[in-house]
Amino acid sequence: MSLAGKSAIVTGSGRGLGLAYALELARQGASVVVNDVDQSVADEAVAAIHAAGGTAVAVVAPVGPTETAQRLVAAAVESFGRLDILVTNAGVLRDKTLWKMTDEDFDTVINVHLRGTFTCVREAVGAFRDQGSGGRIICIGSPTGQRGNFGQTNYAAAKAGIVGMVRTWALELRKAGITANAVIPVAATAMTETMPYFRSAVEADSRGEAMPDFFRRDLGFGTADDVAGLVAFLASDEAAGVTGQAVGIGGDRLQLWSHPEAVATEYHRGGWSAEDLGDRFMDLFGDRLQSVGESFPPLPEELQPEEPRPEDPKPRERQPAADPAGS
Repeated sequence: MSLAGKSAIVTGSGRGLGLAYALELARQGASVVVNDVDQSVADEAVAAIHAAGGTAVAVVAPVGPTETAQRLVAAAVESFGRLDILVTNAGVLRDKTLWKMTDEDFDTVINVHLRGTFTCVREAVGAFRDQGSGGRIICIGSPTGQRGNFGQTNYAAAKAGIVGMVRTWALELRKAGITANAVIPVAATAMTETMPYFRSAVEADSRGEAMPDFFRRDLGFGTADDVAGLVAFLASDEAAGVTGQAVGIGGDRLQLWSHPEAVATEYHRGGWSAEDLGDRFMDLFGDRLQSVGESFPPLPEELQPEEPRPEDPKPRERQPAADPAGS
């Protein structure tokens, strides 16, 4: 597999997951437009790609506005002559329970994740169509968007919306040879470093050691580099037949998420009145109601964290989430 001669944009690629994607795309031969809101962080990412023998330029701008999308695509075309791949990774978190979440908390996350994905993809598709040689759209989703997560109304809405857009784009862009897929990563990030549940995995990784098998296999939890290979594959010619999919990856685990499907169907001649539903709903569907959120198995005894140290942050008011996508 090779991405030689191709050009890619990776939003939110100054550090973390986005940087891992940019480095892997460059390693496979693509020229990369790096994006971050911090000039020094973006410059360091470009330097890292250059040091590894790759080619990259930086665009420092917040994702969301159409103007940023235009700058990103223009940078790719002006610097590398074309655009072939877009990875929409940029994101922010404003975690609060529903009754504490402000309009600003909601709008900020929706603007970067959802609107930013929309504006960047719209601009990239214009370039793809002008070139007439297809293209690859890879949008970063989240288990939170698939199943929900306590304290993440805004993030769940954005990530679920991204997968919905991907499925729509797969239909609209098929004839142009443009694929659109979502990646659902589960990887160590700055947030998981503060969670006692993941401490032994994060500490092992920081020492340059492999994470325990419990995390890599049972939880599908690994490093940013574990996710990057899937991004590179979906960007390649080998993935030309893959579109409209949500693919999960983390640690040693690869998953294909299903599209929402009806799990049970019942009929009632003349339709369903409120009284009919009151009489029969739980009998029909009570044992098939769908779960929400993700549940994590108890840690094995040997991986149990020690008692919280004085410098440890207070526990968050929600279940652990291992996948904030963004810089």
